[in-house]
Amino acid sequence: MKKPSEVSFLITLLLAAALCTHGKEFVKDNDGNPVEVGKKYYMLPVKTESNTGGGLVPANTDLHPDCPLGIIQTIRPYTMGTPVSLDFPHRVMETYVPLASAVTIEFKYDNWAMCNEYSKFWKVDDSSSAIVIGGNPEDQNSLFKIEKSGEYGLGANTYKLSTLTGTVGTIPGAWSGSAPQLVVTNDNAKTLPVKFYKVDDSTTTTSLVEKLRLRMFPFY
Repeated sequence: MKKPSEVSFLITLLLAAALCTHGKEFVKDNDGNPVEVGKKYYMLPVKTESNTGGGLVPANTDLHPDCPLGIIQTIRPYTMGTPVSLDFPHRVMETYVPLASAVTIEFKYDNWAMCNEYSKFWKVDDSSSAIVIGGNPEDQNSLFKIEKSGEYGLGANTYKLSTLTGTVGTIPGAWSGSAPQLVVTNDNAKTLPVKFYKVDDSTTTTSLVEKLRLRMFPFY
C-alpha cells in the first residue's frame, strides 16, 4: 500500500498534467482525432479548383536533380503519397501534437531506391528555399509549425506548414504538366493547405513500383 505522502504526490502530478493539457489545442486528423506524436500519417494536400489533391512524395526535381531529394505533390489525385510522422526536436512528454508547436517531419518508408545516405527528415534548403530531405532535428531549418490554414471553404482540420522564413507552398515543375514542388514562399496564393490521415499499416494506396516512378520522374 502506498503511503499517504506518495498518494498525495501522485494526485498532485496528475492534476498538474491535467492543468497543462487543459486549454491546449492540438492538430487533428481528418476524423477529428488529435494527431499522435511519432505515428504515421498521410499529409494530403486539399483538393481545390487549382489543386488536384495528390499526395506528397520525395523525388528528383529541377531545383534538386540529384540528392538530396526534393518533395513534390504527385499529379495523381487519388495517390495518398508517402507517410510522415511528426515529432519534437527534443524529448517532450506529449502524446499529441500541439497546434503551432515546432516539430520535425520525417518520411516513414523503408524501401528507398536512392539517397539512402541522407536522413528522411524534411528541411528547408537555404540556397533554393526548396523543401528537401536530409534534415537534422537539431537545426532550425528542419523545424516546422502546423497552423490552421484559415482559408474559407476548405473544411475543418485543414492546416498549413510554416517555417522561420515563410510558409510552405508549391511552385510548378520544370516541365509542362509536371508535379508541383514544395518550397518556402511568402505568397499566400501559393500556400499549400493539407489534411492529416492516419495510416492503416494493413493497407497501402501506392505500390512500390509507383513510388519509385514518382521519385525518378516528378512529372509522372
